[in-house]
Amino acid sequence: MDGRMRTLLRHALPGQAAFVLFLGMCLFAPAGTLARWQAWLFIAVFIGASDALGVYFVKHDPALIERRRRAGPTAEMEPAQKIIMVVIRIGFLALLVVPGFDHRWHWSASPPWLAFVGEAGAILSFVVFFVVMKQNSYAAASITVEADQPVVSTGLYAAIRHPMYAGGLLLMIAIPLALASTWTLLTLVSAVPVLAWRVLDEERFLMANLPGYANYCRRVRYRLIPGVW
Repeated sequence: MDGRMRTLLRHALPGQAAFVLFLGMCLFAPAGTLARWQAWLFIAVFIGASDALGVYFVKHDPALIERRRRAGPTAEMEPAQKIIMVVIRIGFLALLVVPGFDHRWHWSASPPWLAFVGEAGAILSFVVFFVVMKQNSYAAASITVEADQPVVSTGLYAAIRHPMYAGGLLLMIAIPLALASTWTLLTLVSAVPVLAWRVLDEERFLMANLPGYANYCRRVRYRLIPGVW
């Protein structure tokens, strides 16, 4: 392990430990109990998948990891994107917290098998993230353009313009199912328009700042879902 990899891991580990604690609090505190097998399974799947991606790309593409570490409202350059990222973080928090209240007050009556469907969807979303990051080393967590950045138009990018966001949309659908809370799917009513806003605003930025992106958009019609939008 070289010095750059050790530095990345040293910086990532405290944040990951804090995130595991945060995730546990979001899932169990609203429920008022630790007896939620769906929540324990979700933690294992989510943390296991995210750690696997992190370890792989720290070894094989540390520059990508450094790009993705710059995330959140403060990392965005455009005022609209700062607002969007605040709303997205609130929406993600709701996806984690609302199922706990649902469990406590028994709003949903989800069959156990639906949780496994949700976990499968979550795993598939991380597979999409992995493929996207393999195909596009410039897939940063904030909207920016670097010197000599190419327009990636092969692989998943040949089918849709924003495969990373497509994976994120799949994850947003999978989380309520994995946590046995079909009522939480209602949060998508507000989350999906915000995601669409981010996509459209990002395209505006890339057309103005990334040479060749406008031509790419003319060749690839769909943004998130082939044949739909």
